[in-house]
Amino acid sequence: MTLTRSTAAAPRAAAMTSKQRRFIHKLTVLISGGMFIDGFILGAIGIVMPAITADLGLSLAWQGLIGASALIGIFVGGPLGGYLGDKMGRKPMFTLTLAVFLVGSVGQFFVGEAWQLFLVRLLMGIAIGADYSIGWPMLAEFSPARLRGKLLSVQEVAWYVGYLASYALGYMLTVSATADWNIILGLSTIPTVIVFLLRLGTPESPRWLMSKGRVAEARGIAEEYMEEEEQRDLLTPQPEVKGGFGRLFSKDYIKATVFVSVFWVCNVTPYFAIGAFAPIVLEHFGMQDGITGALLLNGVVVAGSLVSVFLIERVGRRKLAIPPFWISTLALVVVGLFSQQSPVIIMVCFLAFSFFNAISTALTGVYPGEVFPTEIRGAGVGFATAVSRVGAAAGTFLLPIAMDGLGVAMTMVIAAGVSLIGGVVSQVLAPETKGKLLSETSAPTAKAAAGA
Repeated sequence: MTLTRSTAAAPRAAAMTSKQRRFIHKLTVLISGGMFIDGFILGAIGIVMPAITADLGLSLAWQGLIGASALIGIFVGGPLGGYLGDKMGRKPMFTLTLAVFLVGSVGQFFVGEAWQLFLVRLLMGIAIGADYSIGWPMLAEFSPARLRGKLLSVQEVAWYVGYLASYALGYMLTVSATADWNIILGLSTIPTVIVFLLRLGTPESPRWLMSKGRVAEARGIAEEYMEEEEQRDLLTPQPEVKGGFGRLFSKDYIKATVFVSVFWVCNVTPYFAIGAFAPIVLEHFGMQDGITGALLLNGVVVAGSLVSVFLIERVGRRKLAIPPFWISTLALVVVGLFSQQSPVIIMVCFLAFSFFNAISTALTGVYPGEVFPTEIRGAGVGFATAVSRVGAAAGTFLLPIAMDGLGVAMTMVIAAGVSLIGGVVSQVLAPETKGKLLSETSAPTAKAAAGA
């Protein structure tokens, strides 16, 4: 059995009613809203970290812990949300996660100690991690095969837009209005309230209902919200899959689990390590205005993720997943080896890394929702989320320590090594799922046939 290449299915005819089209667009926006909020809270912390450090007298360790707190929370929330979503359903958890996040978001207005800020952002991370493993499976289970990759990759665009928006807003408030860091962090309350209210009334996933034997309910919702081809696929007999995290490591799904986990962690670890402390990193390389450079990097990241959205259903998954790793590796090696050279060269390499890393990272929202069956889709997304956040949190926590102890050049070479590992693993294991129905992409027999 292998998970290497698959032959993409032929394009299928569209058969969506206007109501179904409006629903899938709304669902995409609602799930993107959760991603936007996640990016928003993680982007804001980078811009206000100097102010928090000065105000609370943070040590290097506390800087790393607070910077990584939401990521640590996602590590817990991803598997927990995935497990509960598979057991209890996507619908109830879809609104509960935002309610918990809202509590934490409001709490940021009132924290005044390092440990309080850490705990509040940890809670927010748990909620957003759960939202990953509920929202992505739900969107994958409703989406038509011909649009699924595009709709899922939009989620990463929303994350980057949220990250950039909070970064830019924080920069504006810090420079022009000297706003308190509590206010800047607490601004995430506004988009959270909006998304929470819009999510009320979202229907349950028909595929989840089918997995629980609730056929009549599943068919009723599918007829209303899913196009005909997806309705037929819903009724296609599937091998019974036992739920739970243990199934992720069975012979049928171990390669899928390894692939999505390594693919995700190797994309986000260098990004978070550099992105969370971009102003500091760029100033180390001689940039006069590190914050402006960081804003530019984040703008390029949004552009890279949009490239994936536009190309994913045209060129397929593998062509967008693998080459960016090689380019990112080369860019970071150049930064490490020539760190004493012109700041212009360094900035060009960082821009190249940011652009191509974003192209590949956009698929971290696509693959996990496609390669696991309904019974363990939430668990699969949750586990991959947790593993990715180990890398992201480690990168965020260790970067300031590594820069101080090993030097900036060696730190960049280590980041390049992480990208290299991602490229090798993706070259061997990344499947091509373009145009395939979920019954084809997630069945063990489909994976066995993927080596064509």
